[in-house]
Formats: sequence, structure tokens, C-alpha cells
Amino acid sequence: MERYVEREFFSLLNQYRQMIFLSGPRQVGKTTAIRNMSERLPVSHYLNWDNVRHRQRFLQNPADFASEIGLDQIAENAIVCIFDELHKFSRWRDFLKGLHDSYSTFNAVVTGSAQLNIFSRGGDSLRGRYFPYTLHPLSVAELARSPEDREETISSTPREIPDDQWNALLRFGGFPEPFQRASQRFHNRWTLSLNDQVLREEVRDLTRVRELSQIESLALQVRHRVGQLSTYLGLARSVQSSVDSVRRWIAILESLYFCYRVTPWYKNVARSLRKEPKFYLWDWSQVQDSGAKAENIVASALLKSVNWWTESGLGIYSLHFLRDTQKREVDFVVVRDGDPWFLVEVKSGSNASLSPPLAYFQNQIGAKHAFQVSMDSSFEPRNCFEIETPIRVPARSFLAQLV
Repeated sequence: MERYVEREFFSLLNQYRQMIFLSGPRQVGKTTAIRNMSERLPVSHYLNWDNVRHRQRFLQNPADFASEIGLDQIAENAIVCIFDELHKFSRWRDFLKGLHDSYSTFNAVVTGSAQLNIFSRGGDSLRGRYFPYTLHPLSVAELARSPEDREETISSTPREIPDDQWNALLRFGGFPEPFQRASQRFHNRWTLSLNDQVLREEVRDLTRVRELSQIESLALQVRHRVGQLSTYLGLARSVQSSVDSVRRWIAILESLYFCYRVTPWYKNVARSLRKEPKFYLWDWSQVQDSGAKAENIVASALLKSVNWWTESGLGIYSLHFLRDTQKREVDFVVVRDGDPWFLVEVKSGSNASLSPPLAYFQNQIGAKHAFQVSMDSSFEPRNCFEIETPIRVPARSFLAQLV
């Protein structure tokens, strides 16, 4: 299937000289998406740092590399190089900057399973020479929306996905291979392998941290606390380490796409919380509690949307939650260009009454929409964003309108 980034990337590479930096979790489909897109390009070369023969080409004289792929010759079309897992190369920034600044026909797509802005190992800045993007797991909207429909920020005509796809997303997550196989035994093996790669191999290879067992223990604590208010002090006590170490390890887990944080929104919120974040997993299939998993699924769909809207130049979007000292809380608020846009409260059951904090916080911060998303409600082919008062909506309808 065509991933949601492919048309955007093809258009960018034909219009601009900026390189594309695509990061995201391991096994989320970065290589497949980029190689699919490259088949439509006039001239492209694929090189993977994990391939020994390809790695030798990275390490040769840059002029020899440029000559080998034809950058020193006049050409009608740009030569696009696809560099996979290039962040593992200690001089990757200098390597790219030299090629970009020296050859007008050079362009590149750089992919990595770590945030490419985190693991810089010195060298000159690439500011202004690239556009960053994040590839997220599959979502309801990506399965439901047509490529043409993705030009809209919010789909005005939500489409229903088949029951088997919906159930596979809930049970096996949004990573393409376990989602498509829909096998519990395969999913169990795949999860163990992925966690070992991320929590041991990636941490060992990309950082100087050697407390691997404590990072694994911290990852387990984060998994058990999905959707809960968390303090670094509490996490430090749970793994018997210092607060500074836990802060550093959390940053590593985030940079390797194991988890992400959602922070409180406090502008115009009376007696708001300001510090304690909530954590969610990129692979929500690892969350055991059904209520926490439902919240994680919605959080991931919202994060995917705000990242895409921001990275594709539609504005500055961010994801937060609301909570005050009176313990009134709304799970999520999406902020657009500094102003709250819509609120989201997640409920597992369709019979839950409308949460009072939705109306309370909507009036207080002036958000245009307020949704209570019900995970087990049947799909309704209705544009949820037509309504501005607090309302209960099916998750299958609401999520189909996102990205």
C-alpha cells in the first residue's frame, strides 16, 4: 500500500533542493515507503549503512563517491540518493553537507530509526538544507483515506475501515508486518525481537550509556504507567537511580521511538498542572490495560496528525492534555498556531455519560470542538467537526478524519 508520506516526498524532490530526513521507529516501514517512492524518480541510488558493501562507499573519498554516481556530470534531472540508517555514521552531517553544497544535481532522502537531530556527532549545521519528517505506524485514517483525500487537514467525509482491520489495529498495533499478518504468535516473537533491538542494540550502538538493565527496567515502568501522570522522581525511585539519570534515559527512549511524552497545556487554565507529563508507547499493542491501550491508540493518532500537519507546512500544531488542581481532566487538547483547537476525552464504552470537564475546559480555553471518543461505538458516516458543542463520537468515525 502507498504510505501517506510518499506523494509529498515525490512532490518535494521535484520542486526543491532540500533533502528529506525521515525518522521513525524500527520496522515502521521507512525503507519500503522510500524505495516505493524512488521507483517513480528518474535517477536514484539506495545505500544502507548496515550493508557492509554500501558502508565502504560512504567511507571513500567524497569526490570518488560523487563521480561514481554521476554528480560530476551535467544532467537533466536531480540525482536522488537514499541513505538508510545513516545516523550510525559518525560524520554523516559533514558527508551530506559536502555533497549538497558541492553538487547542484545532488538531492537525498535520509532515513533513520533514531531522531536524526539527536545523534549529531559534531560537524557543521545542516540548517535550511533539509525538511524533517516522522513516519508513524498505520492508523485508521491512513487505511481509510484515499491519497487525494490526504490533501485536507481533516477529512470531511470519514470512511469506514473493515472490521478485521479495526480489530488488527487494536490487537496487533500499527506496525505494518504484525498488522498485516494478524497472528498472535508472530506478534509475540516480533515484539520480543523489536524490544531487544531498541532497548539493547540501539542504546549500546548509538549512545555511551551502559546501564542497559536499568534502561530496560525504566522502559517496563513507562509501559505500566501509560496515560498516568508521571514524575521523574517517582520513576527514579522505581528503578533505584538518580533523577538526572532517569531524565537522560527517558530522552534516549524517546529518541529511539520507544515512547513519547504529552505535556499539560496551562495557558488560560486556572490552577493548571504545569510539570508532570504523561507517557505513551509508539507500539500500543504492548499496553496491557484495555483503558490505557484505548487512550494510547487515540494519542498516537493525534500525534501522527499534529506531526504531519506541522511537517507538511500547514501550521504549528502540538498535542497536550488538561488537568487542574481540582483533578478535572481532559485526555488531550490539540493546539493550532498557539490556540487550542479541539479537546478529546477517550472512553472505552459507548454508554458513558458526557464528561463534565469537556464543557468546563472548552469554555475556559475557547477550543472550537470537544469530543468524547467511544472506542466500542459503531461507525457513523458523519463529519464530527461540523459540531462545536461537546459531543460523543465513535472512535472509528473520529479517527478516520485524522491522518
